[in-house]
Amino acid sequence: QVQLVESGGGLVQPGGSLRLSCVASGGTFETYAMGWYRQFPDKERELVASISSSAYAYYTDSVKGRFTISRDNDKNTVYLKMNSEDPGDTAIYYCAGAPIKTCQPRDYWGRGAQVTVSP
Repeated sequence: QVQLVESGGGLVQPGGSLRLSCVASGGTFETYAMGWYRQFPDKERELVASISSSAYAYYTDSVKGRFTISRDNDKNTVYLKMNSEDPGDTAIYYCAGAPIKTCQPRDYWGRGAQVTVSP
């Protein structure tokens, strides 16, 4: 049973930075595609960024140049560094993983971390 646990969410001012972490357990993390999604109120969950087992990264257009996804296989952890935060980034952020090659991993999910961008 693969479990994903996010941490690092919270309140950040516009223009500030925040780093989300997601620790995986119960599987072979180094072989998984991992990703971060976010969900706005009353909206569908959307992909923010993903990273393959070989560290190839994909970003949705709205976060390119501001967010960076990375992984540390020794720590079974995937990160999302968010810079130049905008109030429009306020959402619940979910970590996700999949044991296949995909840019949209959806097999395993964390419980989510709230990120609020506000003065």
